[in-house]
Amino acid sequence: MRDFLPADKARRERVLAVIRERYRAHGFDEIETPVMEEYGRLHAGIGGDNEKLAYNVLRRGLDADAIRKAADDPARLTDLGLRYDLTVPLARFYASHRAELPAVFRSIQIAPVWRAERPQKGRYRQFVQCDIDIIGDASARAEAELAIATLDTLDALGLHGGGIRINDRRLLDWMLAGFGFADAERAGVLITIDKLDKIGPDGVAAELRERGATAAAVDAFEAFLRRRQAEAGVGFGEAQIRAALPEQAPDDVVAHLAGIGEAVAAARGEVPLVFDPFLVRGMGYYTGTILELAHPSVTYSLGGGGRYDGMIGRFLGQDVPAVGFSIGFERIVDLVAQTPDAAAEAIVLVHDRDVPVAELVAHKARLVAGGARVRLETRTKNLTGLLARATADGYTAFATVAAGQAELTLKPLG
Repeated sequence: MRDFLPADKARRERVLAVIRERYRAHGFDEIETPVMEEYGRLHAGIGGDNEKLAYNVLRRGLDADAIRKAADDPARLTDLGLRYDLTVPLARFYASHRAELPAVFRSIQIAPVWRAERPQKGRYRQFVQCDIDIIGDASARAEAELAIATLDTLDALGLHGGGIRINDRRLLDWMLAGFGFADAERAGVLITIDKLDKIGPDGVAAELRERGATAAAVDAFEAFLRRRQAEAGVGFGEAQIRAALPEQAPDDVVAHLAGIGEAVAAARGEVPLVFDPFLVRGMGYYTGTILELAHPSVTYSLGGGGRYDGMIGRFLGQDVPAVGFSIGFERIVDLVAQTPDAAAEAIVLVHDRDVPVAELVAHKARLVAGGARVRLETRTKNLTGLLARATADGYTAFATVAAGQAELTLKPLG
């Protein structure tokens, strides 16, 4: 968990303002949910490994004896927890407010979340997520809208050339069954397959054998990987998707993915999508399409998401189609070029100690009324240091103020 100095905070807010504006331009509406949810919702088996990282809140009123008796049962010790993502709160929000929302609801959520991560570079215990979700649309239009809005937002931030890797969890399940992996071992197999980019086909096959996965299935999987490398195609469409899969791939799933590509191409004039049959993404609640945002300037992903048609039904009692995408704000904010806020001139008034307060605030009020941002600073011996700090804080001009001075002369900073 981090503190942010004024310049850092201003930069983050500028990036967030761009993200909000582009999301709203694409028809999404912002909501807000509480930072805490009920323990049972956060630990319903739909949050994957993130459930293990949740911060739980001790029940009120427990005495020492009650705490000792419940020490081995977190559900008896705690009744609330800090949200570890924004998807579980959204599902609860929709189930609570469905009658007040449109049939197809397009949501924006931009807010902090908390996970008990081991602190390290790029991993924080409190961080901001920027989510857009579409609830109530099972068609390829929903994924296409998310992809288009996300790529448009990346462009608006000056990060042109982004693309999206795409797959479907139904295809993964179909392939693993076809290779011969048993139902009980597939979750572990997917964990290993998710390392394909890092350790390569040989490493994945070796790890699967070390895990004791079905030997014949590992052989079939390894053979397919070799064939796929030799037959890798270019572009995104039904032909390319089928070429990257074993024969007899499910027609409805392939058609759904191809439909996403057609819609994105119609909006952007190109198809910045890449089909990756072994894209996994770890969230346990994904039921269909999965997506991951990539940019040529970095080797890691800048966001991701997918379809979670089964989650809302856990709260509502009936299934509702849903799909979402989250931009990795903490990663993106470090890539965006640092540009000063051009919305208003930022001025420092450096005044002598004997200037009456009434004169100072009158000067400041006139500048503020003209649209400027104004800070008052008492003159110090080290004027250079004072102005350097103001420049670092985003101020662009300064003026010196003496007692009785009627007009100010602005000079540029930097």
